[in-house]
Order: sequence, then C-alpha cells, then structure tokens
Amino acid sequence: MLAIIIPYYKLAFFEETLKSLSNQTDKRFKVYIGDDSSTESPLALLSRYHDKFDFVYHRFEKNLGGLSLTKQWERCINLSENEEWLMILGDDDYLDSTAIATWYTNYILFYKKSEVIRFASKMIVEETNTVTDTYVHPIWEMATDSFYRKLEHLTRSSLSEYIFSRASFLKFGFYDYPLAWNSDDRAWLEFSDNKPIFTINNSLVFVRLSALNISGKLDNDNMKSLSVLSFYKFVILEKLKFYAIPHRDRILRRYEKEIRKQRDLKLSEWFFLLYFYLKYFDFDSVKKFNKRFSKRHV
Repeated sequence: MLAIIIPYYKLAFFEETLKSLSNQTDKRFKVYIGDDSSTESPLALLSRYHDKFDFVYHRFEKNLGGLSLTKQWERCINLSENEEWLMILGDDDYLDSTAIATWYTNYILFYKKSEVIRFASKMIVEETNTVTDTYVHPIWEMATDSFYRKLEHLTRSSLSEYIFSRASFLKFGFYDYPLAWNSDDRAWLEFSDNKPIFTINNSLVFVRLSALNISGKLDNDNMKSLSVLSFYKFVILEKLKFYAIPHRDRILRRYEKEIRKQRDLKLSEWFFLLYFYLKYFDFDSVKKFNKRFSKRHV
C-alpha cells in the first residue's frame, strides 16, 4: 500500500535513514532504492538490513540527478510496483519510529479526502550541530494556504515529509525546475488536486541540511533564482485567483522582488504584472506599481 522511494547518491548519513526504517513499529511498507550511479556503493551497508524490512535496490548505470533531479525521482518511482501511496525519502533524512504506524492509524481520516499527507518535521543543521524545534501544521489545510505560510517564513517544507497518492503523481508529475528548486512546492499545489493537505503532527520526519545537499550549497544561487522566477510565474498564472487581495499583492510583489535581485524588469514582465494589478487591484495599486517601474527606467 505504501512505497518509500529513496533516490540514493550519498553514503554519509544513509545508515541513519536505513536504521529509522528498520526501527518502524509498523512494517507495512516497501522501500525502493535507486542508486544514481554513485561512487559510494551502499551494498555493504544494505547487506546488514536484508532481514530488517522489505526493500529493492537498483543501480542505474547513468547518473541522472546531475542533469535533472526530478527525472531521477521519477525513474526511482518507476521501480515501485502498484502501491497506492508514495513517499520520496532523502538518503540523509529519517523517520521517527512511529511514522508509518501513525500514517496507518490516520488512514481512515484522510482516505478519499486528501491526496497529499504530511508529517511534522525537524531540521538537523549539520553546520551548527543543532536540531530545530518541531514544525507542525494545521491538520487540514489547502495547499495554497500552506505555500503562503512558507512564503512568509512561518513554516518550512521539503520533499521527505510528504506522502502522496500515485494517482495524483501520474496525473501531474514533477515539474522539472533547475536543481528541482520549488519542484516539491509545485507538486503539493498540483498533487493536492484542490483537496486539503492532511497533517500528522504526532510523528516526525527529520530533514538534514548539510553542505552535501543542494540546499546547503552556496554555488547554485543563479540556478535557484531561475527556478524561483519560473515557479512564481506559475503561482501567479494558476493559483493567484485562490488568494485574498492582500495575499495576491504579496505574491506579485515577491515575484517583482525576485526579478529585481538579478536585474531590472523587462518590458514583457512589466506588462505581465500590470495585467494582474489591473485585474485584481484598485487604481492606487496600479499607480504605485508603475511608479516603481518608472524609477528604474528613467
């Protein structure tokens, strides 16, 4: 019923991931490990877990994550069988021992009501050797509201703490942003399929931030910026209508700000934003937007 997908590349923290799966109080899951042609073989480590939980290991001969992380996620999902629910767990993240048990306990509450389930989470920050406080969420929350809380830095979100239906994955797929930056955010907006996200707050996923993962690297800023701009344009085009007026303004201003971090607005971008200001806002808002644009182009 539940497939846990691990796109494997790094050995450094992988044992903690495997140990957390071994320690699950409910073993009703199957793990699919897709080795992205790593130079660090996990076979010796995996041999110690053969009788601990059900897993399949496959090594891909060609590295794909270096070109497209989302395509690597998808080919790892393709290793799985007919499980109705999918979880993509990072090779440096791990679950608390009751995560799967609480998922099944809550199953009757969210089945057919939600396509995206998430756990509470904590971040492990390797650089400072610290663990954050727990990030909890409303039990039921629309994906657009969840994203807005993240936009306002009121919460965090990443791939590992979510479980999603195979049906939604097959319907939408992952959007291939550079470095997969915001690909997970877009997935929850789409995979939820206009149903609320259901949260399990009494179990945790521990998400690691280190220099070994993309989030912890400082040399990818340009690619991240390109992803952010593309993602915000999607939000404006497809999701802005679901927000209240103040939130719409905040999202448009955020998109404008992200552009200005790199350069001045192009005329096409000005027309794009102007359309939505004219559609949703009053004359005063349009006037302020035009004034900001004019200051940069005199």
